[in-house]
Amino acid sequence: MKNLTTTLLYIIKDGKVLLGEKKRGFGQGYLNGFGGKQQEGETIEECMVRETMEEIGVKPIGLEMRAIINFDLYYKGEKEKEKTYVFVASGYEGEIRESEEMKPVWFELQSLPYDKMFSDDIYWLPSLLEGKTFTADIKMDENFKTTHFDINYNVNFD
Repeated sequence: MKNLTTTLLYIIKDGKVLLGEKKRGFGQGYLNGFGGKQQEGETIEECMVRETMEEIGVKPIGLEMRAIINFDLYYKGEKEKEKTYVFVASGYEGEIRESEEMKPVWFELQSLPYDKMFSDDIYWLPSLLEGKTFTADIKMDENFKTTHFDINYNVNFD
């Protein structure tokens, strides 16, 4: 079983959130935040910035870590555990662009397309967008369907 450390970022600006339509690899066809796997020697923040720059060409600013989610899921048929550090940013430097991996799209905070997102997002993303901090444990089956969800709001990341 693989154990991975990953990041996830949501840029929130002017009542909207930037999501990316995944064009290849893990999560292809789904809308999600931006991020990926931590590389050796890299801090969580460095990973999140690098992945965002690779995926949409901008450097996030006004960063705040809001959640740590422990995923128990399958990737390419193999069991995998992911510890995901979830950030929000209030802005960015540079110009947003589409990459080979992601197509960025802005959405109103009140009308997110949860039917085009991973099944677990509806359980925790509203809390994140409301400014709450939390940890969560999520289990997903081979088809990315949520089979278990538990959230804890009694956390402080400072």
